[in-house]
Amino acid sequence: MTRPRPDDPCVAPMVHLPVPGRERVRVVQVMATGTNGGAQEHVFNLVNRLDHDFYDVSIVSLSPGSAVRKLQRHGFEVTVIDEPDDAIATGILAAHLADARSDVIHNHMFRAEVVGTKAAIALATAGHRRPWVVSTVHSSRVRSCEDQEELRRLTPAMDRLVVVSRAIEQKVVEEGRLGAERVLVHNGVDLERYDHQEPCCTLREEYGMEPDASVVGVVGRLELEKGHPTLLEAWPAVLERVPRAYLLIVGEGSRQDALRQIARDLGIERHVIFTGRRDDIPAVTAALDVAVLPSYREAQGLTILEAMAMSRPVVASRVGGIPEMVEDGVTGLLVAPHDPAALASAIARLLTDHPYADTLARAGHDLVHDRFCVQLMVNSIQTLYDDGARAVRPREVVAAAG
Repeated sequence: MTRPRPDDPCVAPMVHLPVPGRERVRVVQVMATGTNGGAQEHVFNLVNRLDHDFYDVSIVSLSPGSAVRKLQRHGFEVTVIDEPDDAIATGILAAHLADARSDVIHNHMFRAEVVGTKAAIALATAGHRRPWVVSTVHSSRVRSCEDQEELRRLTPAMDRLVVVSRAIEQKVVEEGRLGAERVLVHNGVDLERYDHQEPCCTLREEYGMEPDASVVGVVGRLELEKGHPTLLEAWPAVLERVPRAYLLIVGEGSRQDALRQIARDLGIERHVIFTGRRDDIPAVTAALDVAVLPSYREAQGLTILEAMAMSRPVVASRVGGIPEMVEDGVTGLLVAPHDPAALASAIARLLTDHPYADTLARAGHDLVHDRFCVQLMVNSIQTLYDDGARAVRPREVVAAAG
């Protein structure tokens, strides 16, 4: 692999324009939930790569969970506001923002958008300086009419609305969320973590597979929108062409028992492995022969980007933001959602045509490095934070001078 150029934006640090004041820019990250998911992985990647000489970052989660524990294990202090009542949570968060003297609040996911924006408004109402409000829309979920109305009402109080794909931008437009400037910032992959990842060499032995078995895997929450039923329905046809193929389903969720029953009903349970939660996802992904994302809806699909970064050939649904990353027949294979036959055909092709699979994998790897590395994402977010500090700090500096 070639050595990166010194000016490569995926490794080069950002050059900051001047920001008023001598203190670091104070940023409060707010997560709607502390469980695992793409949004939480985004926050983890972001706070790991922010320039901590320039930013003073604190993290708030509106519920506990494994993502909170992961951040804490890596040395980040997380304040958990485990309060289901939005009004009470808003008051607690407003007090935290005041104590932190925050320049910027960055909300992630629906409830954080609501509670975080209301907290910023409450500060201003109480006579405090209102922090600059950034909200990132991570989910393709269709909200209720009541939720959409609340978002429409609150959006004008947001300073920047970040969307992670063109598909999410279209969703935001269709929901009528006007009054905040929209910014497209794709999720990025930490190449230091994924580009040179060694595969889990004990995976086949650990789950009782033959040494020469082909391993196909899907990483994600076991929820209906992730498309696991279609993948299971496709698996008998895959086995007809590749009898020693195993399907690895990695993750936790409410659908686990139902998915196990589907596998039993199809008679494929011996070739389907439910791993549950694993803390070595990069090593597991690196050991796959094919990575799959059969989602019915998807904001962007970070797990498929991670597989591409490790030069794994990928098959994914043509939904949401996925076609913005995967060009069919060039960087991976795309199939229609809810189509087991097409999904089986694509998987079997990559398992049997190794030169073709390798060609797609190399192209996918190059694409991630060129367009979807985490530093590009972080630099874009840091620019927003700097804009926010410049917007809110001049008033503070003038008042101090007077």
